[in-house]
Amino acid sequence: MNVNSLTPAPVTVLGLGAMGRALAAAFVAGGHPTTVWNRTPGRAGDLVAGGAVEAPELSAAIEASPLVVVCLFDKDSVREALAPAVSSLAGRTVAMLTTFTPTDARELSTWLAEHDADYLGGAIMAVPTMIGQPEAQLFYSGPQHLFDTHRAALERLGTSKHVGADVGTSALYETALLSGMYAMFAGYYHGAALIGTAGVSAKEFAAYYVPFVQAMASAADGAAEFIDKGDYTAELQSLEFNRSALHHIVHVSEDQGISPEVPALLRELMDRQIRAGHGADSATRMYESIARPQG
Repeated sequence: MNVNSLTPAPVTVLGLGAMGRALAAAFVAGGHPTTVWNRTPGRAGDLVAGGAVEAPELSAAIEASPLVVVCLFDKDSVREALAPAVSSLAGRTVAMLTTFTPTDARELSTWLAEHDADYLGGAIMAVPTMIGQPEAQLFYSGPQHLFDTHRAALERLGTSKHVGADVGTSALYETALLSGMYAMFAGYYHGAALIGTAGVSAKEFAAYYVPFVQAMASAADGAAEFIDKGDYTAELQSLEFNRSALHHIVHVSEDQGISPEVPALLRELMDRQIRAGHGADSATRMYESIARPQG
């Protein structure tokens, strides 16, 4: 079967939670013969109505396609689901769009290789409603030729990028981006709590927060230059300067009766570098407190 032909190649999707259904729907919309399977039957009605085929059993679902996309809950559910039909995966590519750690990905890749199956690590940076749109980012890692072979199908899901030969790299990208997202929201929650002491609603605060943070996010490129060079010589505002700003935020938070934990953590990251004698360096040097906590 030539998966690089102009005719959309068959795809199988295992797992029909909200994300799995969105993935399958995107393949159907792209004209791919799509087979679906779920451990609990009864979730494929709308997909079948749209043209998908619901396989009666896992082995039939796997054998229907050269590309098997797996979107289950976690590594344990994946191993449990695939084990009874693992021999059916021989000669096929498993694109793992389940949240894994890098170690999980490497272990499962090794297990599948023992059964003559290929593995592409994957990570979805999107919510289900974004799937099929360019705004959905998907990262893949593993052998380049596997990504190239199935790229036309994978790009039905969103903007797809191969990020490395190590199957665990895509999981690392996912975790790193989620880390940034949660830190951003923690900052918003703290700010909303702070301004809320004056009776300002979180919605009103969001109207100011979003454009401010979007503008500030562009500074990440400049911070990256400091980090990649390992040279934190300050051009403008030093660690000492920024530390005073965080101390002010902590002080105001305490005065207003809310938890200072979010800014206090950032202040501590700065303090570690200041105590080590780097107070005149760029605030970007906080990175060293995270990357080398024992340094």
